[in-house]
Amino acid sequence: MSSSFRDLQVWQRGMEMVEAVYRVSEAFPRTETYGLTSQVRRAAVSIPSNIAEGHTRASTKEFLHHLAVAQASLAEVDTQLELAARLHYAANETLKPVHEQCVVLAKQLHQLRGSLLRRTRPDTNPQSLIPNP
Repeated sequence: MSSSFRDLQVWQRGMEMVEAVYRVSEAFPRTETYGLTSQVRRAAVSIPSNIAEGHTRASTKEFLHHLAVAQASLAEVDTQLELAARLHYAANETLKPVHEQCVVLAKQLHQLRGSLLRRTRPDTNPQSLIPNP
């Protein structure tokens, strides 16, 4: 395992996504400041935060748990951005790159979880334990 969570590409990509979500959500209506804007930002921040927290935990099992939480937060972000598009809070052209980041990050999280699962359970097929993104 790398010495710092900052060395993890998945954490770095998560941080890039947070920045993108903050930029995109700046255009949301003021009436959403305490609604969708706040919600999507909190969910985005949760992704790299859980990766970092899990990486610093004492066990692989705890790291896996935090990666699962990060995956769930990523699904929240993707859903909330879809809602923003449907409500016309942001143009599809603006949201498309962030959605593409979601897809790449989901794959990275999936691969990292699979790798950790193989390390902890070599006789188990990790694909049966992780739902596809």
